[in-house]
Amino acid sequence: MKLEIISRHPVESRHATPLLFIHGMLHGAWCWDVHFLDYFAQQGFAAHAVNLRGHGNSEGRAGLRWTRIADYVDDVAQAVLQLPRPPILIGHSMGGFIIQNYLEDHDAPGAVLLSSPPPSGLLGALVRIARRRPLVFARANLTLSLLPMIATPGLAREAFFSADLPDEELLGYWRLMQDESYRALLDMVALDLPRPVKVKTRLLVLGAARDHMLAPSEIEATARAYHTRSEIIPDVAHDSMLEARWGTVAERIVAWLRERTL
Repeated sequence: MKLEIISRHPVESRHATPLLFIHGMLHGAWCWDVHFLDYFAQQGFAAHAVNLRGHGNSEGRAGLRWTRIADYVDDVAQAVLQLPRPPILIGHSMGGFIIQNYLEDHDAPGAVLLSSPPPSGLLGALVRIARRRPLVFARANLTLSLLPMIATPGLAREAFFSADLPDEELLGYWRLMQDESYRALLDMVALDLPRPVKVKTRLLVLGAARDHMLAPSEIEATARAYHTRSEIIPDVAHDSMLEARWGTVAERIVAWLRERTL
């Protein structure tokens, strides 16, 4: 499987360990390329973002609907092997869920879960979506497509962004979004849940105070499962790496990386 990886290298490398960013549902590596890749390169890290199969310019678009979380885990393993040394993994939403599964059978120097579903899965989030938008939820299940969830910029804002994100930025991000694997959604609900007992990697677990997808209690549950504490970043929504206050999130990650002396 040929995967696209977007890379930003520091002018002066101050950290030997690279970073690998993994996007979430309906997104692609582009979501890291708006702010995060350049920011982390400026901090002295080699920063890489992979487009999972079926996303961006990676292969696999034809089979996207039935792509499994296990397939995405294989993509992460393949991307890791393309880097000069094992990277710190940073995953947003589904990307964090993929990391949890990946770490069951792989080691990593560290990992960051950003607004990631808990090991118990996405059922709670789907129930909230069904109650809030029953017709949208029904359409998504009838068509076996997640595109109805973001059929309009307004729905994308409701799911991912703060109310104060400028309309022009919202429209730009919405135009970059794409369909997602329906099978991966089922895996995240019940069919392929992570097993935290198998994970030995140190984790940073971050949530977003304005998140309409995942409740703070679900972020806290993730942290408890991995014997750490969660942190809820104020004034950002689910797509915190694209929010106006994205720098707050990036700074916290950098501080944690430095605490880990990586």
